[in-house]
Amino acid sequence: MAAQLQAAPDSPELVDLRQLTAHELEPVLREEIASWHEGLEWDFQKSADLVRRFVDGRALSGVALRIRGSVAGYLYYVLEDRKGLIGDLYILREYRTVAREDLLLATAVGAMISSRVVSRIEAQILMLDYAPARQVPHGAFAGVFKRNFMCVDLLQPAFPEPVAARPVRFEVFSDHDQEAAAQLIADAYRGHIDSRINDQYRGLSGARAFLFNIVQYPGCGSFFRPASFAAFDATGRLCGISLASLVAPESGHLTQICVLPEYRGAGIGRALIARSLARLGEMGCRSASLTVTAANQGAVALYQRIGFRVVRRFPAFAWEGF
Repeated sequence: MAAQLQAAPDSPELVDLRQLTAHELEPVLREEIASWHEGLEWDFQKSADLVRRFVDGRALSGVALRIRGSVAGYLYYVLEDRKGLIGDLYILREYRTVAREDLLLATAVGAMISSRVVSRIEAQILMLDYAPARQVPHGAFAGVFKRNFMCVDLLQPAFPEPVAARPVRFEVFSDHDQEAAAQLIADAYRGHIDSRINDQYRGLSGARAFLFNIVQYPGCGSFFRPASFAAFDATGRLCGISLASLVAPESGHLTQICVLPEYRGAGIGRALIARSLARLGEMGCRSASLTVTAANQGAVALYQRIGFRVVRRFPAFAWEGF
């Protein structure tokens, strides 16, 4: 995959990630860890450790950018069945340009498309700025979605806990709730814009996998059961969930918030979020975050009323039909 683009001193050379060592990638990872901490109050150390381990094992697919003999950025991806997932993209601030970001994207997406192995590619890259004028690589097959990273200060005076307009009971989320929660997610996201971003929202089996990843893997932090809640209606049916994780010692993240369509507008989502935030605050968190698609205006407005503010806008991509 190595290719010298031009002779200028700062011209980038593309290098297969499997040709590098973690030591060569270290300056990039150090700056990325600092960027996640400073910008998102998120501890990226565990994710960086996984990148180091797989790079040294020559087991991580992707591409790196080398400038003046040193690694200046990288992108990695994984394959799940017939889907490609771009896990991360980061370029050192000194060398970062939209053109160089797009070069990494084009190389990785092109490699996955030409492999004939995948039929869909997804990416949500928090460290990539949303740029409306970006010429998305392989754009004929791409959908581009603006996402918001939002934060709330948990040290501010607590909001009065809302009372749901329909009779519901709230409980801490249990392993016994997972199958019902998967069905809830599949029902809540049917035809929703987020099902265009993440195809796991399109059916029950995908929703099961999504929940398993939240609970078992650290991609969105460490699942934190004490701040994760479920809402049940008068018949005992699960009608809403708010799931939380810890992304740093004093920072929480709401990984999933959803309510059945027929129960929306009754204050159930707000009551669930209030419980999750209160519990995170009780456990010593100073802030909490979530991500939301900007076009989901109702959800954005709800989070703003609760006190969340947008601190970063980033893109989500989905390529298919190639």
